[in-house]
Amino acid sequence: MKRVTVWLALTTALAASWAGGAPSEPATETGTITGIVVDSTSQHPLAYANVILVGTTRGAMTGADGRYRIEHVPAGTYTVKVLMMGYKALERKDVEVKAGAEVRVDFTLGETIVAKTQEIVVTAEKPMVEVTESKARATVNQEQIEETPVDDVLEAVALKAGIVRSGDQMHVRGGRCGPMGVEPLRVQRQPWNTESYDAVRENIFHEAMEKPFSTFSIDVDAASYANIRHFLRNGQRPLRDAVRIEEMINYFTYDYPDPEGDDPFSITTEVARCPWKAGHHIVHIGLQGKRVATRDLPPSNLVFLLDVSGSMDFPNKLPLLKKAFAMLLDNVRDEDRVAIVVYAGSAGLVLPSTRGSDKARIREAIDRLQAGGSTAGGAGIRLAYKTAREHFMEKGNNRVILATDGDFNVGVSSDGEMVRLIEEERKSGIFLTVLGFGEGNLKDSKMEKLADHGNGHYAYIDDVHEARRVLVEQMGGSLFTIAKDVKIQVEFNPARVHSYRLIGYENRLLRREDFEDDTKDAGEIGAGHSVTALYEIVPVEPHVAVAEGGGPASESRYTTVSVRPEALASDEILTVRFRYKRPDEDESRPLERTLAARDVAFAEASDDLRFSAAVAELGMILRESEFAGAGTFEQVLEIAKAATGRDPGGYRAEFVRLVEMSRSISTP
Repeated sequence: MKRVTVWLALTTALAASWAGGAPSEPATETGTITGIVVDSTSQHPLAYANVILVGTTRGAMTGADGRYRIEHVPAGTYTVKVLMMGYKALERKDVEVKAGAEVRVDFTLGETIVAKTQEIVVTAEKPMVEVTESKARATVNQEQIEETPVDDVLEAVALKAGIVRSGDQMHVRGGRCGPMGVEPLRVQRQPWNTESYDAVRENIFHEAMEKPFSTFSIDVDAASYANIRHFLRNGQRPLRDAVRIEEMINYFTYDYPDPEGDDPFSITTEVARCPWKAGHHIVHIGLQGKRVATRDLPPSNLVFLLDVSGSMDFPNKLPLLKKAFAMLLDNVRDEDRVAIVVYAGSAGLVLPSTRGSDKARIREAIDRLQAGGSTAGGAGIRLAYKTAREHFMEKGNNRVILATDGDFNVGVSSDGEMVRLIEEERKSGIFLTVLGFGEGNLKDSKMEKLADHGNGHYAYIDDVHEARRVLVEQMGGSLFTIAKDVKIQVEFNPARVHSYRLIGYENRLLRREDFEDDTKDAGEIGAGHSVTALYEIVPVEPHVAVAEGGGPASESRYTTVSVRPEALASDEILTVRFRYKRPDEDESRPLERTLAARDVAFAEASDDLRFSAAVAELGMILRESEFAGAGTFEQVLEIAKAATGRDPGGYRAEFVRLVEMSRSISTP
């Protein structure tokens, strides 16, 4: 065996994360491990601590209250370990799990000191293939950094050198290590980051006199917020193009009223002064989808399309994927059906469509999944849709759920080809959910396109708590569509609004004529989902006279655009129009609301407007936006803390902590 030595800065706790023994042979029946993790000095609960069962892929992360829960643990004896940056790793050995029982394991963690240098020895097993010195140097970048988590380094080595982590060693697959082991290697992770994000060119201000209409498709995706959270937890500032402000805003639920009558969603509008730009106002538009209890949802025909390629062979990819789908399976009903298609070097049906009552069979198929091979994503998509069509439910919910890091590189690979494939498949009436996993090679841009063009939505799963939120707490919204091709068109009154800017939704903009074109695809809204949009507007100053047939008309040699007399007399600042289709219809239906001008101090606005404005302001700061004005982390914190309101799940409180992380990371 050859030895590869990696010098890096890391915490002792992370280095210790590889220690520990394997559990005893588990039985087929399962139990549960629960507990709480607290700080030894303050006794305060510790959020985001990782609790793992040593030698297995099972584990959980603590919530805001410091509590964790690991379910479906096969009966047996385990070593339970807790890991958290800045604290010493702690183990509890000989934890016995009995079938049908719950065992509690609590931890009290003491702080640790970051070691400046520590040697991690990585062994590579034969067979090994000799390569030239130039190829060996190309395999691992020779630059040194001061602080890198050990898992980042090891994953980086794995991606470049063809090595896969197993237990406490690194094993070569296919042998591409070469003669690198003779010298110490200094590893830098960033050059190997192959994540891809579409460029976001922020919306600009438009004069209402020249361009009174603003048209866009709704977006219920929330992947960007979860991904930003993942960056920040890793001590990194998010990439600018990873920040999509509308997805940050739409991650949160708002206190909108339930819809009345036959309409599938309610409409809420509000206006108040802007916190980051004096003289400007914020317009808040909210949609609330009809809430439907899981038991009342129509039967579902689900096809799990799971990426099991070699790039998924990391703890926060396939193992997390398996935990996520096990959670979803707990909520599958007897009348539902589940099939599983996987793809790696080729695509295959590992579980034919199976009734939800046979959960043991479905769970066994999920547990057997292993990673390896390349990524034939195109073939997998075709097979998944074919399987869904074969068991199509006329009055049910037919959906493919794609779970991947987005790395399609065999067969259909270009974004254009993938989009055309998805657009063709969506004609069958089958919806799409895309779930992203992992880091380092996350193809965010590709997954967002697939969801947008496949009548679906896109979420990023960074931990088991997010998996529970998307696939359990929001199961109705994630899996059941109540309205499709939902478009919004806002017409501004030039007598009241000088100019406006839509915040976010840059990749959802539509032409004015697309609004009434029922062939133009737009976004979907699921049961219980809410959609929020913000405009920053510049009101017409009170002392500026707007004359009928003249006033602030656009200057042109051949035409004159002026304000209608009724607009001059109206107190309306805008009219917002909606068009949507029911899931089984092809003709859209209209809705319309108006919003009157009001001069409301920001502090007097609703919690929903203020909190959504705080989220938008953070997004602009992280993007280093030219429109951030006087926005600061301190102002975002002040607004968010005061606008937490009702906070089921603690997500708004978590946002406050993320703002504090952002401030710490961004401060020199």
